[in-house]
Amino acid sequence: MSKLKNLLSLGFAVSLAVSAQAVSAKDLVISIWDGYMAPDALDKFKAASGLDTDKALHATNEEIMGKLMAGGGEGYDVVFVSSPFAEVLHKQGLLADIDPAKVPNLKNLYPEANKLEYDVGNKFSVPYTWGTTGICYRSDKIATAPTSWKELLNPSDALKGKVTLLATDRWMLGAGFLANGWSVNDSDAKHLATVSAELIAAKKRILSFDDTTFYSKLASGEALMAHAWDGWCNYGTTDNAAIKFVVPKEGSDLWVDTMVVLKSSKHQDDAYKFINFMLAKENHAWVAENILYKVPNQAAMAGLSPELLQKYPNLTTTPAELLKMEQLRDVGGSTQKAYTRAVTEIMASGS
Repeated sequence: MSKLKNLLSLGFAVSLAVSAQAVSAKDLVISIWDGYMAPDALDKFKAASGLDTDKALHATNEEIMGKLMAGGGEGYDVVFVSSPFAEVLHKQGLLADIDPAKVPNLKNLYPEANKLEYDVGNKFSVPYTWGTTGICYRSDKIATAPTSWKELLNPSDALKGKVTLLATDRWMLGAGFLANGWSVNDSDAKHLATVSAELIAAKKRILSFDDTTFYSKLASGEALMAHAWDGWCNYGTTDNAAIKFVVPKEGSDLWVDTMVVLKSSKHQDDAYKFINFMLAKENHAWVAENILYKVPNQAAMAGLSPELLQKYPNLTTTPAELLKMEQLRDVGGSTQKAYTRAVTEIMASGS
């Protein structure tokens, strides 16, 4: 199994971006995070379809959104984005409808994957990976497993300087909202102010805000508890089996990374062929086996080895359990700007 310790999903992949203009001569252009599909996937797709596909890499959701919004999607056929961004693109009229007749492998998806609130019935997006967020911790160093988001925001004296929090706005603020019993999509200005003050106070007791190396810090013992995406916690477990993952009692978010087809694409039928290829059992299973993320593909997940599931227990989280989490949604431009301002102030405080 390859250990993808690079920056994979949710906008943190290392960028080797290729401009859409430079690859426009190809039959199909996709934009994706680095390492998010098998290295030989495009060669296999060409062998199966005869289509020559080029890959442009984006580092963040925000990066590709800037390009799509500025250019109306021109130059791209299929783009991988997280669900709130797919929701924005749909609202802006930039996405083609998904034609189920041309994507027969949609049948491989769990029924729950057709019930996602941001796109019920997968009308404009196809879920590629999904998961949740919680606490990743050293079970051999902490006597009692953590149970609450409050343990991250206000670490005990024993854990002072041994805790990391995610730095990306939706998840950083989400931990604060959830700790107070509020929605991860909260737009109340007073709630945001409360959470911001709590996170500023937390800076005095945590080790760092860290989206990318927290699992290495857990493995080394520099950190004992980390705010983490479930799949990323698995990278720590690869190095140290004592690293465990738990969803706090207050609940958590459901994040989804999706595939979308641009309305401006001149190759929409070929784009559907690509999505259908990625939904094939063996191709989608590669994601779970190598990136260690859950995929919403029932056929793919059913074929995972018992050894893999035993080593990474959060891969066994059921779709029904995932849908109990609150789905991340587009919160609108004004609320998103307020989030960004709050996180900027949090990060700058005390520095």
